[in-house]
Amino acid sequence: MIKLSDVAKAAGVSQGTASNVFNRPQIVRPEVREKVEAVARELGYSGPDPKGRLLRAGKVNAIGVATAEPLSYFFDDPFARVLMSGISEALDVHGAGISLVSSANDEKLAWNIQSAIVDGFILLCIEGGNRLVELTRDRKLPFVALELDTDDETIAQIGIDDFDGARRIAEHVVDLGHREIAVLSLQLVDDRTGRVTPDQIDTAIYSATRDRLRGYFASLKAAGIDTDAVPVYETENDRKSVNAALEALFDGSATHPTALIAMSDRAALFAIEWLRGRGVAVPEDVSVVGFDGVPEGAFSDPPLTTVTQPIAAMGRLAVQMILEGPSMARRQMLDVELTIRASTAPPRVLGA
Repeated sequence: MIKLSDVAKAAGVSQGTASNVFNRPQIVRPEVREKVEAVARELGYSGPDPKGRLLRAGKVNAIGVATAEPLSYFFDDPFARVLMSGISEALDVHGAGISLVSSANDEKLAWNIQSAIVDGFILLCIEGGNRLVELTRDRKLPFVALELDTDDETIAQIGIDDFDGARRIAEHVVDLGHREIAVLSLQLVDDRTGRVTPDQIDTAIYSATRDRLRGYFASLKAAGIDTDAVPVYETENDRKSVNAALEALFDGSATHPTALIAMSDRAALFAIEWLRGRGVAVPEDVSVVGFDGVPEGAFSDPPLTTVTQPIAAMGRLAVQMILEGPSMARRQMLDVELTIRASTAPPRVLGA
C-alpha cells in the first residue's frame, strides 16, 4: 500500500511538502506541486485517507442513528421515516451527515456501534434500549436516547407521556359508547405474539407498551369495564401478527369488538385494511384508533383517529441536544395530542 511518505521520498521532498500538495496546494510552488502529483500518479497514490484526516481532527461532522432493529426498520416503519426526516432536517441546517447503525444480531450491533465514524449517537430504543446505551457509553461520545425506560438522570433522553396519551384515546373510545373493546398491542417481551394474560401484562419488559396498556385500562376501568376481560393481543407491529390477532378476534362468533385500540398507527392501518377486505365497515361496524400520528393516517380510508406524537420535532431536538451538549436539559418530555378523525364513531345500535 503506497503511503504519503513513499510519494515524498520518490519526489525528493519532505513529507510536510507532500501533504501540502494534497491538503493545501495553494501554498506549494506550481513546479513542486506538479512534480509531486506526477510521482503520485506513477506510484498509484490517490491522496490521503479522508477517514484518517477526520479522526485526527477529532470531528467527523456526522451523527449516528442506532437501533437494535434490522436496517430495514428505518425505511419500512412510518414512525421511523418521520423521525429520520426531522433528524435529517436538523443535520442539513448544520451541514452535517448521518450514519445508520443497526443490527438484529447483538454481536454485530456491538461492532457496528464501535466502528461507526460519528460525533455522537441518537438511540432509537424501540427494543434493547439498555444494551444500546451500554454499547454507546463505551464509545464515550455524546448520545441521546429516545423512549428509554430509565430514571437515570445521567442519560440524555427524549420521550412522551405514553400513559396519558393512551388514557386520552381510550377515554375517547368509551365516551363514544363502546364497551366491547380489544387491544392490538406492541410487544411486551421479545419473540412472542398472541393473546396475553393480565399476569403477562404486569411483567412486560418494554415500558412504552406497559405504560400504554395502563393508560388504556385506566380509562376503561373508569367506565366500569372489567379490564381482565379485555382481549389484548401482542403483535410484532407487522401485517402477519396483526392479521393473526384479527382472525382470532373476528372468528365468526356472534360477538366481536366494536372498537379496536391499536398501539401504533401501523397496526391500526393494517387492521382497517383487514376489516374492509372482509366487508366490515370502519367505523360503522368497528371503530379503530392508533398511536403515533404518522402522515399515512391522515390519508387512510377512513382517516385515522390517533394520538399524535411530535415525531419530527423529537428528531430535530435530538440533534440539537447532541450538538449543543451541556447547555440543553438532559431529559425532555414532549406533549402529545388527541387527533380525532373519521375512523371512530358510536357503536351501531343492535338491529339498526
